[in-house]
Amino acid sequence: MSTVSHEQIEEILSGIDDPYLQKDLVSSKSIKNITIDDGISILIELGYPAEGFRQELSEIISTALAEQDISGAEVEVVSKIVSHSVQKGVQLLPNVKNTIAIASGKGGVGKSTTSINLALALQAEGATVGILDADIYGPSQPRMLGLTGKPDTTDGKTVEPKISYQVQSMSIGYLIEEDTPMIWRGPMVTGALEQLLNDTNWKDLDYLIIDLPPGTGDIQLTLCQKIPVSGAVIVTTPQDIALLDAKKALKMFEKVEVPVLGVIENMSTHICSNCGHEEHIFGSGGGEQMAKQYDVDLLGSLPLDINIREGVDNGKPTVAMEPESSISKSYREIARRAAGKLAIQARDYTSKFPKIVVQND
Repeated sequence: MSTVSHEQIEEILSGIDDPYLQKDLVSSKSIKNITIDDGISILIELGYPAEGFRQELSEIISTALAEQDISGAEVEVVSKIVSHSVQKGVQLLPNVKNTIAIASGKGGVGKSTTSINLALALQAEGATVGILDADIYGPSQPRMLGLTGKPDTTDGKTVEPKISYQVQSMSIGYLIEEDTPMIWRGPMVTGALEQLLNDTNWKDLDYLIIDLPPGTGDIQLTLCQKIPVSGAVIVTTPQDIALLDAKKALKMFEKVEVPVLGVIENMSTHICSNCGHEEHIFGSGGGEQMAKQYDVDLLGSLPLDINIREGVDNGKPTVAMEPESSISKSYREIARRAAGKLAIQARDYTSKFPKIVVQND
């Protein structure tokens, strides 16, 4: 045991890649501490929630050490999520470390369904998560979360987020009847959304998922310029028409200097509920081709499955109700990839800077 050095252990760890950071453990600066005393203890700190990966990574490290005749090492893997920078000139929200915008160029691609299941997947991975339903004209998150009624307020100025499945949420849908149309022009919509975002008392969120309205028009562009966004995820289907609009959404984020964390291909295959036959009814490979064309990651593909649709329609999202299902595991894999991609983005240090206060004697 005494012959083992820090350098030897670091060399072994440098040969182990983190699939979510796409770097080895040394270059990703994930090694927090190595102690060689009566025994060997290694502390790995990941910058993203990884409840479903911690044990696997610990075993990979132990196996790699054992192959070099180093046994009995105590390996601990933890997560520490920090704030990452947003667009220039936009302030981070208080009590929110990171905001992830979920966007699509067009409606009908399952963006809102993906948003809530992604929020639940991040929460299942160990993060504190909230979701803002930014679709003023067609809010759907209250139904998907199984929530009704107006949010509480303690001071008449701010509101408390409504909570379902341990996820904090806010939507215009909590303030109006479900069948009431919002006949508002653009400035009213952006004003209402900024109010929902800023006047909600979010509680120590690691991630706030923002379910953006579909499209790339003036409203979406204004929202992306005024709302702090740490990173964006584009949802599309493999269909050519959907991909055309998804590419516009990606370009929109480039214009406002928001990093695109990746693309999710939804409804990539259809699984027959009777016989289990899998078929590419919307085409295949579109999301992968788009990811390659724009040099972004394909975070994952999700099937067109009746259980996903029935779940959100009844306020029982798949990740919450069927946590061990293959679909839930796919969402959690996508959540780790998106959070891992965000973890390597520039950090935000504004909270570290001292505030200068001028007082008159």
